[in-house]
Amino acid sequence: MAVVRASEADINLLARLLRAEAEGEGLQGMLMVGNVGINRVRANCSDFKGLRTVPDMVYQPHAFEATTKGYFYQRARESEKRLARRAINGERIWPSKYSLWYFRPPGDCPPTWYNQPHVGRFKLHCFYEPTAQECENVYNTF
Repeated sequence: MAVVRASEADINLLARLLRAEAEGEGLQGMLMVGNVGINRVRANCSDFKGLRTVPDMVYQPHAFEATTKGYFYQRARESEKRLARRAINGERIWPSKYSLWYFRPPGDCPPTWYNQPHVGRFKLHCFYEPTAQECENVYNTF
């Protein structure tokens, strides 16, 4: 059962984002990008207040560099659509389980990002969870 409302167009949009942001990280890495996106839609805190839909999250200004690249606008593949559905249905894995941020640094993961603690790394991406003080709601979404 979906944890956010999503049309087929939303699934395609999220699938394109997963590929464009993390194709090099494999299926698990792309699912983690989906986890962060769905967390942003559900948490309603920090920089992500007012996001209610997948398009709100994907097209939030300055949220995803991939949306400025041509690769993002290619058609979604079935494998990425399956991953997008898994994220929309609430499947979450560590270190993205409660994360609202991730990025790919040129070296080691900084201990904080947007003043939030580093919780783990998967391949080249570092993941950051908000503190309960910053966003208690993210821990109450499932």
